[in-house]
Amino acid sequence: LAKAEASIRRQDSADANLALIGDKMVMFSSSDESFIMYGTHGGSWVALGDPVGRADEGPDLVWSFKDLADTNNGRPAFYQVGEAYLTWYIDAGMSLYKLGEEARVDLADFGLEGPKRRELRQSHNRGKRDGLTFELISPPAKDALLQELAAISSAWLATKNAQEKGFSLGRFSIDYVRRFPLVLVREHGHITAFANVFVTDTRAEASIDLMRHLPDSSRVTMDFLFINLMLALKARGYKEFNLGMAPLAGLADHRQARIWDRFGTYLYRHAGHFYNFDGLRRFKAKFDPTWKPKYMAAPGGLDPLIVTVDVAALISGGLGGMVRK
Repeated sequence: LAKAEASIRRQDSADANLALIGDKMVMFSSSDESFIMYGTHGGSWVALGDPVGRADEGPDLVWSFKDLADTNNGRPAFYQVGEAYLTWYIDAGMSLYKLGEEARVDLADFGLEGPKRRELRQSHNRGKRDGLTFELISPPAKDALLQELAAISSAWLATKNAQEKGFSLGRFSIDYVRRFPLVLVREHGHITAFANVFVTDTRAEASIDLMRHLPDSSRVTMDFLFINLMLALKARGYKEFNLGMAPLAGLADHRQARIWDRFGTYLYRHAGHFYNFDGLRRFKAKFDPTWKPKYMAAPGGLDPLIVTVDVAALISGGLGGMVRK
């Protein structure tokens, strides 16, 4: 992980910090300056995101990972890859399936002025009236603070009737959280919400991993957290903020679309009692982001739903966790 962390700091992708959860395997390039993080489940070998590190080493890493999966009779796949390097996966004989759209905010243009920011301005003002304050602290946090955040995290999980996830989602542990800058929101002096922040030394982008809050916190707590974090990062010279993906958003919607797209569009519209897809997109849309597609790359001819089930199991900690969710 120390070797991976050195590579992460030198490149732009903030979400590359997901390698530091410690629940994935890491395959390095021959130079040790680039890597792929991946997990395996049910015969699927799933790399998370694009290769991390030097772009010139990316194509070789894609082929090496595909060869590794093939050698072990596995199904190679790349989950949540961006549009910049799609030719790497096409050249490796893979098909692309759109997963959704990622919301990215240009911090140079972000602020609370103007009619388009009215809703954010109202939330920010409401937060201040509710006694909310914001703090961004550098790592490592003190043990006493981390223990307080652990209690908030446990309370949040209890209200969601959920267990910790993994793979493409962070999970709370003292050793993991202490690695990162932390955002704290206090309500009348008491911490009611926190998040850990993914950054790299290039300051090209930043993003949030864990977001946890007490069940009785102000209803504008998360708006207040995001607004103040973006303003603080803007002041520190960061270029973009990655709000993460809106799953199944922006899929093709016409009679001749692939079954994958038609099925995803149906879920987006009708599966609200399982997951509020539209509500998540509307929350991110408040920040006036640019939407960029995210894809899964998998071998041509393979039913992508097979890989999707295995990815869901990796995130949920096995099929049992997925069924309970």
